[in-house]
Amino acid sequence: MLGRIIKGIGGFYYIYVEGVGLVECKAKGIFRNMGIKPMVGDSVEIELLDSDNLLGNLTEIKTRKNELIRPAVSNVDQVIIIFAAADPAPNLNLLDRFLIVMNRQQVKTFICFNKTELSDESYLKELEKIYKDCGARLLFTSNVTGKGIDEVKGLIDGRTTVFAGPSGVGKSTMLNTIYPEACAKSGEISKKIKRGKHTTRHSEIIHIAKDTYIMDTPGFSTLYIDEFEKEELWRYFPEFLPFEKECRFAGCSHIGEKSELCGIKSAVAEEKISLVRYESYVSLYKELDEKKKYR
Repeated sequence: MLGRIIKGIGGFYYIYVEGVGLVECKAKGIFRNMGIKPMVGDSVEIELLDSDNLLGNLTEIKTRKNELIRPAVSNVDQVIIIFAAADPAPNLNLLDRFLIVMNRQQVKTFICFNKTELSDESYLKELEKIYKDCGARLLFTSNVTGKGIDEVKGLIDGRTTVFAGPSGVGKSTMLNTIYPEACAKSGEISKKIKRGKHTTRHSEIIHIAKDTYIMDTPGFSTLYIDEFEKEELWRYFPEFLPFEKECRFAGCSHIGEKSELCGIKSAVAEEKISLVRYESYVSLYKELDEKKKYR
């Protein structure tokens, strides 16, 4: 019987099977012996042991098409990073960190600035200018006015999508606006695992419709990018890539060099690269440099 892991907690895996429902499973010891841990998002084979109470065993994990580390989930089609355009004001450094992580994990990413009804048009234009070449498509939405909601729904249909972003930006409200049944689906999971009302403390996938899954992740207020060296950092700023070849020296840091010797700094001076994004790069580069000194 084929299903998909939508949540794992306390050694139990909750697997959605089309036409059957939510089956609570334990993983066979063979996975532990092989050093394999089931992940939320895995397509799996299960054997149903108790059809009345929907209990079973997880017997096989299908080959993963991808595997994200942050958040930990497999078989994802895309990530929508949601920040508020106002209340709270977007933390662009935090947004840039998340873009770097997603870029490094090679997953299709969208940036969604929500609560646009609270922001003036000039600031929205400024955000668009900053991120227009960052490698992620921009979305501007409002749960209040409905702006952009149909566009998001169209992107989600038939795909597995991760919703990510800080707390208080309207992720859950947007999800329930697009799919009102999502809250009920979350409640079904909470009832099954007897953990009380759903709060997004553990990552989980919600089955919305045929071939449509949403992963609602816990809100984050910080994100560390310490898995790679500072010399790699520029590669995760897509707007830098066309200009790096114009740097005069191999190993250019794009920070201390004179503008006329660095293609990226020249592009910033000519406003071909956003100064805000470049300053974010400099800040993160120095952070990685400091961490390296204390390793």
